Amino acid sequence: MDILCLSTSNYYPFPTRKQNVMNRMTDARVVYVDPPVTLIAPLKDKRAKERLSAYRAGGQVSKEHPHVKIYAAPPVMPFYNKKRAVNRANQKKLARWLAGLVRENGFSDDFILWCYSPSSCDVVEPLAKELGIDPSKLWERTVYDCVDRHSAYPGMIDPAVVDGMEEDLASRCGTVFATASGLYERLRTFNDNCHLIPNGAAYKLFSRTAELEKEGVSPHFGFVGMLQECIDYDILRSVAESFPQGKLSLIGRSLPGVDLSWIDRYPNVEYVGLVPQTELPERIKDFDVCLNVFADNDLSRDVSPLKFYEYLATGKPVVSTPVPIQVRDYADCIYIASGKEDFIEKCRQALAEPEGSPLRRMRMERGKACSWDERVKAMRDILGSAGGK
Repeated sequence: MDILCLSTSNYYPFPTRKQNVMNRMTDARVVYVDPPVTLIAPLKDKRAKERLSAYRAGGQVSKEHPHVKIYAAPPVMPFYNKKRAVNRANQKKLARWLAGLVRENGFSDDFILWCYSPSSCDVVEPLAKELGIDPSKLWERTVYDCVDRHSAYPGMIDPAVVDGMEEDLASRCGTVFATASGLYERLRTFNDNCHLIPNGAAYKLFSRTAELEKEGVSPHFGFVGMLQECIDYDILRSVAESFPQGKLSLIGRSLPGVDLSWIDRYPNVEYVGLVPQTELPERIKDFDVCLNVFADNDLSRDVSPLKFYEYLATGKPVVSTPVPIQVRDYADCIYIASGKEDFIEKCRQALAEPEGSPLRRMRMERGKACSWDERVKAMRDILGSAGGK
C-alpha cells in the first residue's frame, strides 16, 4: 500500500493525529508532506523560513523512519482560503511537484491520497492529469480525515470559501473520517461513507504515569495542550486564585495572538512551554488533577483534544468543561463542570478522590480503548486493508 499524505501539521516537533496515524501504517510506504508556507509567511515567522529552506535544500526533511518519508512542500500564494481561484492556482502548482514525488518513490497508480485540508479539493484533478491516471479512480482512493471545523479558525479566511472547498472534497472523495460528532453530522450529509473516528492516545506511553511516584507540591493542577484562542483562560485564572498554596502548570506551545501576560500576576502558575511527548509522563506524574478547559465556541465544540485521551490513559482525575461535546461520553469517570464556580467545586471533588478509587482503573480502561492502535485499526477495517496494525 502506498499513501501520499497531505498534512496540515509539520511532522516535527510534536505528534498530532496525522503522525500517529501514518506511523502506524507499518505495511505501507508513506510520503508525508508538511503543509506549504505562503510566500509572505517567512517575513514574520521564523519557522516558515526554516520550512522554505528545507524545500529549497531538496524537500526531504528526514530519512529516519523505515516506512515514512517527510517532505517540505513548495511555497504557495497567500489568501487561498479567501479566493478559490488562488487555491486552484496553488494546487495546480503543487500537483506538478507531488507527481514528481509519486514517481520518485515508485508509487503504484492505485496509491491512496490522504488529505487533511479542505484546500486539497483542487489538487486531485491536476494530480491525476500529471500522472496520466483516471481522475475518478483517484477520487475513489482519496481519504479526507477531518480534524477541525476549518472555517471557524480566525485569520485571513472566508468561512464560506473554506466550507465550499470542504464540501467539494468530502462529496467527491471515497472515504471521510471525522474526529468529532459535530464534524461527522455535517460531513455525512455530503458522503455516505463517512465515519466518526475520534483522536486517541499513545496508551503504552501515558499509562506509565500510573507507575511513577508523585513529587512536589499539592494540590498540583496541570493543563497539557496547545495554548490557543479556544482555551478558557478565565477558568485557568480561577483555579490559580482558588488554590493559592497549590500550583498550576501549563504545558504546551502558545499560538500567536494568545495573551499569557496574566501568568506574571500569579506566583503559583508555571508556564512550561512545549515538552517532547516522551517526557510528558514524567511531568504529568506530579499532577493531582488534569484540566481540560475549552471556551464554548464554534471551534472548540468540534475539537477532539489529544491530551484528553492521554489524561485518561494516566488514570489521573480529570476536570473538564462541557465542551468539546465528546467529553460527555466519559461523564461516568471524569468531572464535568459548568461555569467557573462549578469548575472549582469539581476540582475539590477530584482532589478528594481516594488513591485506590475504581475510577482510576476505569479511566485507564477507557483510555486503552481510545489508543491510537485501536483508532487506526478501525480506519483500516473501514478502508478494507489487510495486515499492519
